[in-house]
Amino acid sequence: MDEPPQDTIPLTALSPDERTWALQRYQILQPFLEHGMPLSQMARHHGIPRRTLYDWLAQYRRHGLAGLARRGRSDREQHRGLRPELKALIEGLALRKPPPTVALVHRQVSEVARRNGWPVPNYQRVYRVVKHLDPALVTLAHYGSKTYRTTYDLLYRHEAEKPNDLWQADHTQLDIWVREDSGPPVRPWLTVIMDDYSRAIAGFRLSFEAPSSIQTALTLRQAIWRKPQPQWKIMGIPSRFYSDNGSDFTSEHLEQVSADLKMVLVSPNRICPGAAVKSSGSLALSTRCSYVVCRDIRQRDALRIMRC
Repeated sequence: MDEPPQDTIPLTALSPDERTWALQRYQILQPFLEHGMPLSQMARHHGIPRRTLYDWLAQYRRHGLAGLARRGRSDREQHRGLRPELKALIEGLALRKPPPTVALVHRQVSEVARRNGWPVPNYQRVYRVVKHLDPALVTLAHYGSKTYRTTYDLLYRHEAEKPNDLWQADHTQLDIWVREDSGPPVRPWLTVIMDDYSRAIAGFRLSFEAPSSIQTALTLRQAIWRKPQPQWKIMGIPSRFYSDNGSDFTSEHLEQVSADLKMVLVSPNRICPGAAVKSSGSLALSTRCSYVVCRDIRQRDALRIMRC
C-alpha cells in the first residue's frame, strides 16, 4: 500500500495569507473539479498558462488544499531593477486606446525617467512588462466590454439526463393587452418553468407585477405540486434549478427554499464568475405557449383580453 507523501504540509501549518492564496487557486480550479469545464477555457478566461493549471491540479490531487499554497520567491512576478512608478506607467500607457506600439511606450517612459533622474529602462525590459499584462485586461482596455465578453466569457453546457434533472425558469411580457377591473390596459408578465429533458412546462404564472423572486418562488411551488388537470402530469422536486444572475432569481428567499428542498441552484456565477450557461435547449417562451395561456384565461373569464 502506498504511504502518503512525507512532505505534505498540513493546512493548519499555513498562515492565513497562504490559506487565502490556496483557496483562491482552488476556486479557479473548482469549475473543472465539479463540472468538468475544460482547463483550456479556464486558462483563457483567467489569463493563466494552461501548464500552470495542470501543475495546480496535480498539487491539489496529491496534497489537498495545502498543495495550492504559494511557494517560492515572493518577488517572482516583479520586475527587479525597475522602479514601481515606471512599471505602473508602462502598464498604463500600454492599455491606452488605440493600442500603442512597444517602441512608443519605451520612448515615453524613457523621457519620464530622464526627467525624474531615474535609471532609464531598456527596450527589452519595457517589452517584458507589456507582454506580461493580463490578456483579458488588454482586450477589455483596447476593444471594449462587448469583445471581452465574446472572447473570455466561459460557456458551460448543461445536459439533463432524465426528467426533473434540470428545470429552468424565465419571464416574458406577453404581446397582449389586459384590463384588470377598471384599470388601464397593461401587458401582463408570464413566468414559465420548463423541464429541460422533456421540454414540458412544469408550471406557469400570470401576473401584472414585474418579475421578482417571489413570483419565481410561487411559480416553482405550482410546478412542484400535483396539478388539478389529469393530463398535466409533470410534478416533483428537480435535482437542479437553473437561474440567471438577475435579482428576480438570486434572492436569499430562493436560496433558503432550495436548501430546504435539497435542490441545487445553478447560475453562471456559481460556476465561474463571468460564465454563461447554456442548456441542451433554449428556454425561449414560444408564441404557442402564450396562446395556450391566453386561451385558458378566456375559458375561465378571469381576464379580458384586448388586441393591440
